[in-house]
Amino acid sequence: MLRQALSQSNVTQLGLVERVFSSSITSVACLVFLFINAVMMLTLRRKQVFWETSRYILLFHLLLADTLLMAFSQVLYLLHAYWIRLTYPQCGVLVMLTIMTNDISPLVLVVMSLERYVAVCHPLRHASIITARNTGAAVLSVWIISLLHVVTLVLLLLRFPFDQLETLKMPKQCGIDRILLLPVLYHCRTAFTGFLFTLACLLIVCTYIGVVVVARSASRSQRDKESARKAQKTLLLHLLQLGLILLSCNHFAVLGFFYSVFPRMIFLRIQAFLYVCFFFLPRCMASLIYGLRDRSIRVALTSNLLCQD
Repeated sequence: MLRQALSQSNVTQLGLVERVFSSSITSVACLVFLFINAVMMLTLRRKQVFWETSRYILLFHLLLADTLLMAFSQVLYLLHAYWIRLTYPQCGVLVMLTIMTNDISPLVLVVMSLERYVAVCHPLRHASIITARNTGAAVLSVWIISLLHVVTLVLLLLRFPFDQLETLKMPKQCGIDRILLLPVLYHCRTAFTGFLFTLACLLIVCTYIGVVVVARSASRSQRDKESARKAQKTLLLHLLQLGLILLSCNHFAVLGFFYSVFPRMIFLRIQAFLYVCFFFLPRCMASLIYGLRDRSIRVALTSNLLCQD
């Protein structure tokens, strides 16, 4: 009996150590990526040219949504790692904010891809179509669509008989899969996510094909072809980013597979690694793509990092 109790105690201590180690690794990664995105947003707000250029306006909102999502996701991860239980209202607010910011990124990527398509395929009309006012309207539409999705989920969630529960304290840790209490919520979330990513993928692929046609056109100047090739690479990176975001939306299925194959200690390490890859890396790709490839941002970013005016 004593031996069994000691064995159980050792397993519990090892589990706690593993949770502390995993949460520390993810927290450090989160802080690093949050710092990168924060510096990028600060860079975009310090120069007036970035305020007035459509693609930089879109980039700022993409970074804002990704930064908020990383913060919300890390809070959920820590709550899960340390078995901290919330009430249903508290969990609902946190999860709905996470869902809303998660939906914004694919929509902004679509708008950014359309902007690149117009810039390459219709350069003479770019200035009249892609204005700061139209860009603001597009960004507002993106936030409204994401908000409407969340409002729909909240209205459906209110159909659950919370008044019949003995307590509003959740029996388990807070999570997206544990706040969708009704089957209709799961179906609504799945349908919206499937439609969103299918539409985003199709539009980005169509813009890529249009840019490829321009790049191979014999009537275009060498400068136009170089611009088209650069846009091709940007659109491919957007497609890669979209794919990683889609994986983050379906990470529970991936985790379920690893949970059934590996021991718990190894699974916790795999979970932390996949969490960083699925949630943080896609949300930091915009900073890496534009921070390293865009000369204007690269110069301003270097000045900020070196504390130069």
